[in-house]
Amino acid sequence: MRLSVNGEERGFEGVSTVQDLVSALGLDVRKVAVERNLEIVPRSTYGTAALADGDQIEIVTFIGGG
Repeated sequence: MRLSVNGEERGFEGVSTVQDLVSALGLDVRKVAVERNLEIVPRSTYGTAALADGDQIEIVTFIGGG
């Protein structure tokens, strides 16, 4: 599957949901926000939010600090 992730075209195998993608990227699902095709994906639906070839994904990672 080809996805645009943060503006970069990338290929993925075995990725069918937002949760699969976040895991494939090695990110902590609790520390990211995901937008698919200009719509925010609620964290509670990451496991069921299906991805399709050509989707545009934006991922923001939260970093704590002070």
